[in-house]
Amino acid sequence: MSEELWMLSATQIAQGVRAGAFTASEVAACAIERVARMDSHIHAFCHRADALALAMAQAVDDRIARGEDPGPLAGVPIGIKDLIVTRDMKTRFGSRLYQDFQADEDDVVVERLRDAGAVFLGKTNVSELGYGGCGHNPLSETTRNPWNLSLTSGGSSAGSGAAVAAGLCPIAVGSDGGGSIRIPAAHCGLFGFKPSMGRVPLYPGCRDARYPGVSSWESLEHLGPLSRTVQDSALMMSVMAGPDPRDRHSIPCTDVDWLDLSARGLAGRKIGFSEDFGYLAVEPEVRAIFRQALTVFERELGCELVEVRPDWPDPVTAFRTIVAMETDLDGMRALLRDRSADVSPHLVDMVMRDWTAADFNAALMARKRFFNDIWKLMRDIDFLLTPTLTVPPFRIDIQGPEKVDGQMVRPTQWSSFLSPFNLTGQPAASLPAGWTRDQLPVGLQIVGRHLADSDVLRLSAAYQEAAPWMHRWPAIAES
Repeated sequence: MSEELWMLSATQIAQGVRAGAFTASEVAACAIERVARMDSHIHAFCHRADALALAMAQAVDDRIARGEDPGPLAGVPIGIKDLIVTRDMKTRFGSRLYQDFQADEDDVVVERLRDAGAVFLGKTNVSELGYGGCGHNPLSETTRNPWNLSLTSGGSSAGSGAAVAAGLCPIAVGSDGGGSIRIPAAHCGLFGFKPSMGRVPLYPGCRDARYPGVSSWESLEHLGPLSRTVQDSALMMSVMAGPDPRDRHSIPCTDVDWLDLSARGLAGRKIGFSEDFGYLAVEPEVRAIFRQALTVFERELGCELVEVRPDWPDPVTAFRTIVAMETDLDGMRALLRDRSADVSPHLVDMVMRDWTAADFNAALMARKRFFNDIWKLMRDIDFLLTPTLTVPPFRIDIQGPEKVDGQMVRPTQWSSFLSPFNLTGQPAASLPAGWTRDQLPVGLQIVGRHLADSDVLRLSAAYQEAAPWMHRWPAIAES
């Protein structure tokens, strides 16, 4: 097998397997070898499924031998975030509360990926129950950033981002309740896509009341892809998207051709941008990289740029309160009885806080006001661009920097460009804007209008063509 097979995109692997250039079993063996050799340094996977991967790959090869369609993801190795349940691998959600949990069914997206010919390498590491942006949990070693192993890969889809960045697999499933796809995409130099609310159905995750702590984030959570190319994410969306009766929030996709990434109609589109929303501290180097990326949209893509100056208040308090409101507080408190020492302190604090109906009502009203501010803003622009994060990747042992651009900030302020668009449910993507002087990736966020998933993907693909990043690999990937 070619030594460069691991560098191929998911699209190239599926095409090669279908054409007989190599077998799915060869691809799986290559991926398994890389995980075995490299992941002790990165900790992207919290559960390896070598035997399952080989069996799934052989099933793809058998389909091809019988003259059957192997599926659009034929033989593509994939990591599945350990918040997404699987019937043939444990799903522990990064929590001692569920360390022996074995689901009796697949999540909807797992069913669809399985049917599409994907090969599951294992479960990727997460923040505990998804509550956190850095991938810390009590069960596993914290995932490290392939660009610098002393730094965070971001979370909560920490392992999914690191696995793709290191070339352990070309695509991975993430979930995004407040930035958890876009954070690791930015920190790991990848493309990450949060589709519109309901495009990708969820069940049982966030929907099944049997699992306190898992049955949370119902109106905030989105499932989506992390990949090195926009094309691979679009391919993955073509498999995962579409309504399902098990998810009352799921919506049709008849208005979306996921694989049409043409640049037609993008020239002349009006793009709003903001470096800081008027209230966020942003590191100067991030600002500079963001400004340079903006020139690509104007000079290369022919878009019209207009700076926007939002006057809305920071919706972070409303977001955090809605997270608590959608958490099974009674169920979690019962689980925590005599076990609080087993759970991350910030999660215990959230669960045990004396929340009131007034708190929840105020958050819901703030969400409505914020949504109205956003749709009014988006009437006059086609897209909104921001930095994905206010800082480059930081030390692995902290929740976030205490100081940004010389200002004292709360430890989670660095991700505050992201959760607003979980409140609104709009499609949003992070893609590489550039690299710092220390060769660390910095992300650019593209936010689309309500349900404008196709537009976000097409603009992302056009930017990728004008300012490609796929040739850049962290040193550890090529070692």
